[in-house]
Amino acid sequence: MTTRLDPPQPVLDIAARLERAGHETWCVGGAVRDALLGHPHLDWDLATAARPAEVQALFRRTIPVGIEFGTVGVLDRAGTLHEVTTFRRDVKTDGRHAVVEFGASLDDDLARRDFTINAIAWSPSRKELRDPFNGQGDLAAQLLRAVGNPDARMEEDRLRALRAIRFASRFGFEIEPKTWRAIVNSAPHLGRLSAERVKQEIDKTIEQVQRPSRAFALWRDSGAFTTLIPALAKVADADLAALDVAPRPMGGPRAAERRLTRLALLFLPLSAAEATRTMTALRFSKLDTGWIAALVERWTLIGRAMAAELLAGAPTDVTVRRWVAATGRTRMRALLRIAAARWSADRAAGVEAPDTVALKRLSRRAIAIAFRDPVEIADLAVDGDDLRRAGFVPGPLLGKILSGLLDWVLEDPARNVPDRLVAHATEMRDRNANDKRGPA
Repeated sequence: MTTRLDPPQPVLDIAARLERAGHETWCVGGAVRDALLGHPHLDWDLATAARPAEVQALFRRTIPVGIEFGTVGVLDRAGTLHEVTTFRRDVKTDGRHAVVEFGASLDDDLARRDFTINAIAWSPSRKELRDPFNGQGDLAAQLLRAVGNPDARMEEDRLRALRAIRFASRFGFEIEPKTWRAIVNSAPHLGRLSAERVKQEIDKTIEQVQRPSRAFALWRDSGAFTTLIPALAKVADADLAALDVAPRPMGGPRAAERRLTRLALLFLPLSAAEATRTMTALRFSKLDTGWIAALVERWTLIGRAMAAELLAGAPTDVTVRRWVAATGRTRMRALLRIAAARWSADRAAGVEAPDTVALKRLSRRAIAIAFRDPVEIADLAVDGDDLRRAGFVPGPLLGKILSGLLDWVLEDPARNVPDRLVAHATEMRDRNANDKRGPA
């Protein structure tokens, strides 16, 4: 198993310098865990007997990442930062932030960690694994277990309940029963976490977990959603299943797009207003919140109609134009990605839904229409200024007339010429005036 433990050369160089200066140094944390699992991991952290000031004195380029907690960032020749943390033990904690003291041993340092699989250390110089809590056994058994007393670990840092769920879901592990009970017991206290930390856990789950439906089902079943996102407290498995179908954002040019698709699917069971309130409270950016809330609103508006039309046969161009107009040309691809995930999950659950062939045909037609035909008021061959010059009075009626013109053009794009639009606008204005006068 140890043959997989091969830290990059800059990490070995930092460890060697610390040990030449007389400071015991070990590789610790997620990189050791992932190496034992055979997974790639770029961030190798070090734990050392050296105090922060001693680490800073040994290296020319350092950053005080968290001096009060014993962490110094050491920059290698390429400018990559490696975290070096002094062996420490917790003195007290408020459920999120700990007061630590230095002068601890490696075993003391490992004992303060969250889960056994994260409490394994590797010494590059000794070629030795230190595993006082049998983390390797839990890795082999595919079990997520708290170090020591599970309730005490959750009380020390409430974020550990969400981290446990993410790790178990990411690796496909079961959560040890006592650890699960501690997570459930901790759920009512998760309100102590900052919104930014909760958002970060959602993002990490979206990005790291191949099948996030399991993670978010555990959020629901543990009571975490009840405390943190009440609107999702009773979310159905069928709604979560679509997240697993959407591709995982694993870097590359489409990572941001895939992240937004998965986030939109998470909030899709809510109303647009609920999604906006929830994402705002969790400190998502205004851009992400607006984009996802708009998709939620459009899906609620036309999602069922799209499925019904496709199941009945090929929708007409007029129908597709109306879907594009209701969605917006820049959001149409995103809505179709949501449709693909939802309908795939529905089919897997035995629910009738459009198949991939029908969706691909719709996608080709919808995208062609979105960027060829007039589907927004701004695409009309006349605007409000043109109508005012033609004698129309500014006011609310003018906006209704422009909307009516777009609806008229959606039926037949050939109507989108100035003379025909002005003539039809005049007819709408005259009808409105007659309606107000009533019968003679």
